[in-house]
Amino acid sequence: MKLKPIYLLLLACASNLVSAQAQLINIQHFPTPATVSQEIQPLVSEQPFPDWNEHPKTPQAWKQWVNQLAHDTIKKLPALREQMHVSVESTKLAGVPSFIITPQQIAANNAHRVLLHLHGGGYVLNPGEAGTDEAIMMAGYGKIKVFSIDYRMPPDHPFPAAIDDALAAYQALLKTYPAKNIGVFGTSTGGGMTLALMLKIKENNLPMPAAIVVGTPWTDLTKTGDSYFTHEGIDNVLVSYDGWLGDAAKLYANGHDLKEPLLSPIYGNVAGFPPTLLVTGTRDLFLSNTIRMHLKLRDAGSIADLIVLEGLSHAQYLMIPDSPEAKRYFNTSAAFFDKYLTNTLLSK
Repeated sequence: MKLKPIYLLLLACASNLVSAQAQLINIQHFPTPATVSQEIQPLVSEQPFPDWNEHPKTPQAWKQWVNQLAHDTIKKLPALREQMHVSVESTKLAGVPSFIITPQQIAANNAHRVLLHLHGGGYVLNPGEAGTDEAIMMAGYGKIKVFSIDYRMPPDHPFPAAIDDALAAYQALLKTYPAKNIGVFGTSTGGGMTLALMLKIKENNLPMPAAIVVGTPWTDLTKTGDSYFTHEGIDNVLVSYDGWLGDAAKLYANGHDLKEPLLSPIYGNVAGFPPTLLVTGTRDLFLSNTIRMHLKLRDAGSIADLIVLEGLSHAQYLMIPDSPEAKRYFNTSAAFFDKYLTNTLLSK
C-alpha cells in the first residue's frame, strides 16, 4: 500500500519530463544563414521570443501583459521617428482613434495619395502609439502620408469591433480621397485585417482601394496550413500556434467560428480584390497562410505578387529599420503603391 503513492509520484514525474521534453523538442535550432544580411543575422539566430508560451487566463492578465509589451515598444518610437524623418499626431477617423504619420518631405507623386495602416499583434497587442512603428517606416521610406488606426481589441472589445473600426476609418478617408488614391497595408494581424477589410468593403458595396500590401498575413485563425506544423519551433518570433497566439485567436473570435471569412479571410470570396503584394519569410510560421492566399487571389483573377524573404521568421523585416530586408519590404511596397495609386483629386 505504501508503494502506491510513490508509484504515482514517479508516473507524474515521468509524465512531466516527457511533456517538458516534448516542448523542448519543438524548439529547433539551425545555423544562421549566410544568405541574410549582417544586420538581420542577430535576429535570425537569437533564442525564441520568451513570451511565446504566455497563456493569460483573465482579462486583467491579458491587459497587464499587453501593456508591458506596449510600454517597451513605445520607448523606442522617438528614435524611430527621428530616423525616418516623420512627425506623428493624434486624430480620429469616424470616431476611431488614429495617428497621422507625415514625412518631412512628401514625394510629388504622393501629394494626393494616402495609406491606411492596420497594425499587427494577434488582435491583442500594440494598443495606441505602440502600433505605429510599421506606419512610421512606411511613411519615411515611401515619403507618403499614412493614417494608422488604433482599432478596438479584446478582451474588452472582441470581434467584430476591430474590423468595424477599419471599415469606419476607410469610409472616413473616402470623404476626402478617391478610392483610387488610397492604399491599405499591414503586417501579421494587420495583413489579415487588410484582407478582411476588402471583404467588408465588398459587402457594403464601397469602392475598393487601388492596392493593398499584406505582410505575412494571418489569413487563417485555425491551425490549418503546412507551415503551422513544419515551422513550429523554427520561427523564433511566433514559435507555435499553441501559445498565446492560439489563445488570442479564440479571445478575439469570442465564440464565433474561426473560419468565418471576416476572421479568416482565406475562406472568403476574394473575387474583385485590388492588386495585392504579399510578403513572408522562409522561416515564418505564417508562410503557408501567405502562400495559400496568394494562390487564392491568383485563382480569382486578381493581380497578386509574392515575395519570400530568405531566412526570416515572422515579420522580422520590421525589426531592424535600416536592414536590407526592411529596405526591400518598404521600398518594394512603396513602388507597388506607386504603380497602382493615382495622384489626382479631380473625381472620387
